[in-house]
Amino acid sequence: MIGLLQRAAQASVTVDGEVVGAIGRGLMVLVCAEKGDTEREAEALVARLLGYRVFADAAGKMNRSVRDVEGGLLLVPQFTLAADTRSGTRPSFSPAAAPEDGRRLFDHAVRHARALHGSVATGRFGADMQVALVNDGPVTFWLRIDPPRVSG
Repeated sequence: MIGLLQRAAQASVTVDGEVVGAIGRGLMVLVCAEKGDTEREAEALVARLLGYRVFADAAGKMNRSVRDVEGGLLLVPQFTLAADTRSGTRPSFSPAAAPEDGRRLFDHAVRHARALHGSVATGRFGADMQVALVNDGPVTFWLRIDPPRVSG
């Protein structure tokens, strides 16, 4: 699973003119499932997101998590994060999970996040979304949870 997290002063997702998810201060995270990912990777990504220290403490150092600051979490499905861009001028999306697997894993990540954190909003899987973000900093990190390697 991949998560592109951005520390936000505010963020929202609009679909067909309707705001479907919004947060104030917190993390806006683009989420992508890759082939081979399971619920284990989805849960591990959520744990990393909730504990990742990207908010300033009293000394101005990034020592506080979204949980620590009681911030919002906006999860937005984004399969293009899995793009293979190593050659040519058109990305290949072959590393991304199949749409039904991507939806299942995104939904699982959302349920898991909601069980652990009070303020969770989402984008809409498969929709044409307009994402608005005031990136605070800017602060952006790319996190990846790899599935376990099969030895053989």
